Amino acid sequence: SGWASSVDDSLPDTISRRFRYDVALVSALKDLEEDIMEGLRESGMEDSACTSGFNVTIKESCDGMGDVSEKHGGGPVVPEKAVRFSITIMTVSVLADDEEEEVTIFTEPKPNSELSCKPLCLMFVDESDHETVTALLGPIVAERNAMKESRLILSIGGLPRSFRFH
Repeated sequence: SGWASSVDDSLPDTISRRFRYDVALVSALKDLEEDIMEGLRESGMEDSACTSGFNVTIKESCDGMGDVSEKHGGGPVVPEKAVRFSITIMTVSVLADDEEEEVTIFTEPKPNSELSCKPLCLMFVDESDHETVTALLGPIVAERNAMKESRLILSIGGLPRSFRFH
């Protein structure tokens, strides 16, 4: 299954699960496929003229989730606090092959909604433990920086399309 190759374990003595950055972006974009196609239609863009030049703006957030401990016993001892790192696709814009200006074809209507935030990493750690949080998020930052330097080619609406991330 693709699960093992898209999820990383982390530091010993720390309970954490995370998705690879590229896997999370693909999942988020595929979830928005209908919205992206609708945005192209509403903008009057020729579908086949929009296979390259998609730009995606991402918002990242890291939230302490407070007390998440289980009080009924059994199983391993789990720290009482958790931190969630997530991404939200804020906008998708495109530069049609024959155009000079970018057109925004998707804007997230509820950027702070649980429904629009895609979890990237869940850590059972106190958010005030900056050293551990930083160590756990280090690989995510490296993956994000790599994604900003590259393009992702993904099939949206039956055509391969090229995305850049900001």
